[in-house]
Order: sequence, then C-alpha cells, then structure tokens
Amino acid sequence: MSTFIVEGGHKLHGEITPQGAKNEALEVICATLLTSDKVEMHNIPDILDINNLISMLSEIGVKVEKLAPHSYSFQADSVNIDYLKSAEYLKRSASLRGSVMFVGPLLARFGYAVLPKPGGDKIGRRRLDTHFIGIQKLGAEFEYNEELQAYEIFGNSLRGTYMLLDEASVTGTANIVMASVLAEGTTTIYNAACEPYIQQLCKMLNRMGADISGIGSNLLTINGVKELHGTSHTMLPDMIEVGSFIGMAAMTGSEILLKGVSHDDLGIMPDNFTRMGIELQRQGEDLFIPAHKHYTIDTFLDGSIMTFADAPWPGLSPDLLSIFLVVATQAKGSVLIHQKMFESRLFFVDKLIDMGAQIILCDPHRAAVIGSGKLHSLRATNMVSPDIRAGIAMLIAAMGAKGTSRIHNVDQIDRGYESIDKRLNQIGANILRVD
Repeated sequence: MSTFIVEGGHKLHGEITPQGAKNEALEVICATLLTSDKVEMHNIPDILDINNLISMLSEIGVKVEKLAPHSYSFQADSVNIDYLKSAEYLKRSASLRGSVMFVGPLLARFGYAVLPKPGGDKIGRRRLDTHFIGIQKLGAEFEYNEELQAYEIFGNSLRGTYMLLDEASVTGTANIVMASVLAEGTTTIYNAACEPYIQQLCKMLNRMGADISGIGSNLLTINGVKELHGTSHTMLPDMIEVGSFIGMAAMTGSEILLKGVSHDDLGIMPDNFTRMGIELQRQGEDLFIPAHKHYTIDTFLDGSIMTFADAPWPGLSPDLLSIFLVVATQAKGSVLIHQKMFESRLFFVDKLIDMGAQIILCDPHRAAVIGSGKLHSLRATNMVSPDIRAGIAMLIAAMGAKGTSRIHNVDQIDRGYESIDKRLNQIGANILRVD
C-alpha cells in the first residue's frame, strides 16, 4: 500500500494535459469483443483499472498489442469462452467493477456470459438491476450457479424490444446497447444515459457497422445488424481530471493551462466552477486558469445559499462533488453540497474538518461548507484514501494546506489517475510516493 507525502503551499505553473477518459475506456474496450476484426484505440489512460481490464481481455483470448504509449489494438478472433468459468477469471472479474460490461458484448456475439458479484469503490450501493432487466428484455436468461458463485447468462437468440430503464445508468445503458447491436430487430431504449462517453461508444459502434440513432438524447433506437467490423477510436479527455486540475489551481492560487480539454464535452462543469468564483478562460480546446488570491462563491438570484448537487448528464457528475467540496473550504461564502446519487461519498469530510475546514455534515448526502476565504489555511494531517474520488479531494486539500500531509492507500487514487504525483511534480507540486 503506497503513501503520498505532500508538502503543501507550492504553487503550480505551466501546462498539463488531462489523461484519456477512464469511464469511456471501460466501455469502448469491452466493445472490441463484438467483432473478430482488429480495433485500434488511442488516448487510453495508463491506470490500474484499465490495465487490469486489458489484461483480462488478453486472458480470455483477445490479441492485445501495444502500438505506442496510450495506444493499443485489440482483436477478439479467438475468444476462449470456457475460460469465463475459471477461478482466475471469476476472481479478477469480481474485483473489477468495469468487467460487468463484458456481459453485453459476450452475450451478443457468443450467446453466453458469466457475472460474479462485482467489486470496485466502496461508495455505497450501486445496483445492477438496470443491466439485468434490460438484457433480460432482449431475451437473455440468468441462472445463478452455486458452484461458480456467479450468474451464468444465456442468450443465443436476442431480439430487439422497447424498454424504459428504471434509472439512467451509464454502465447499464452501455451494456444494453452492446447487447442490442447484434440482436434481431429493433431495440428502443428510453431513459438511456446520454453522457459524452455513451455518445462516444455509440459513434464508435456505428463506425463498426452498427445502426444506432438518437445519440446524445435519452431515447436510443438500435436496428440490429449481422456483424460488426474493425475501426479506430480516440478517447475524450477525462472531465474528472479536468475538474481536479481546476480545483488544484484554485486551492494553491496557481496559474496553469490545461491542454486539449474538449471544452464542449465538459457540460455544466465550467459554469459551476465559475459560480464558485473561479475564473476560467477558454482558449480553443485549451482551458486557462489564472492565479486567484481569493474566490467568492456566488448566491442564487434571491440571495439564498448556493447548492451544488449531482444529477445524470447533462447535470453535474457525482465524481466532481468531492472536488467542489474541498475547493469551497477556501472560498469566501457558503455552499451546500448535496450528493444525491450515491451513498457514503461524503464521509471523508471528517478529515477536512481535522485540517481546519468549517463543514457541517448534515446527513450522509449533504454537507454545508462555510468558506474561510483563505484567511484560515488548512493544516496538514494524516489521512487514508477510501476511494478514488475522496482520495483526489484529500490530495487537493493537502496541496493547499500548510505543512506536510500523509495520504495512505493511494493505490485507490492510482485506479483513476495516471502517475498523478509525477505529473503534478513536473508543474511545481511537492509529492513524494513511499511504497
């Protein structure tokens, strides 16, 4: 288990480029199972979860070739379906939540998939009902195998149908879309997730020969085709990394340039940072954050306290709320952070309180932050990262604090952020990794 030793108070300067989007990579890499042709992928983030996913594909028979840093080719022309029942596969699949998206493409192409109980972040309950119900409506059958302690899923003749999803699940939508593209007839998915990463998946599938319309909306229509072919695909930059770097710049009073952020795919995030009092300057596809001595949280038009709440796209991503919360501690003014979509993601605030932040944890979903306007800097402390998003918030807090902090279990941060300590040190941070 690795530890970061973070000396706070160092200003950042220069340029940094966000990594490729983790959540998009999880979806589109799984989609390579839908064809026997070669598929090339570019801007793949070099992070633990993605590397584990690529390793799992290789183990089930997909030919994986590293073309260059962040670029791979995948060719699923000799998949070993029997390997899905092996103890090795079941153990690895259970520990990597993203592997749930193997189900749609395996079922569509081979009529069989296996799904153990998935793991991943400890961020509260995340149901798989949307995946199960949607795929069942296509004609698949789920059977729990006591010996394997996993679900076996059978679907040799998937048929298109209409479905209204119970929630706009991103991974659920991705799984159902991938199961539908080779199904017979037409599938209509209402209340589909429409995040940019889902749009990227659908556009890639269309280039492979799929017939998907309604991309970018919550109503997708998929006309099944007989087969898909190879293509080349490039990931969007990770919007959560973009938000993290904005937060780091604000907390440390730094001037930095974020390169190639794909501004039009950031949604309302830039506007929400502006409401936090942080100036952002768009320069083409780059984003410039000038140094801020102070930043002041806006209020609503009637003068009431600003609230930031997560919501399905095009609302604010739940992965960004921890960043907004920690940045608010050094702003002028007050804000309510309302985490609606997941449980237990706000419990890390006790460590921020130990650092001197003025935060009231109202309940498991809401935290009121009274910003100090940098009059009272956070003080260094020792912390343990419980998950990716809390971990990056702790890192941002430590970078803006007085003194030297220790953050333990940073392997969690590594699951979502590529070489974050090395990249930040190159622009002025002081972060030491101790294994």
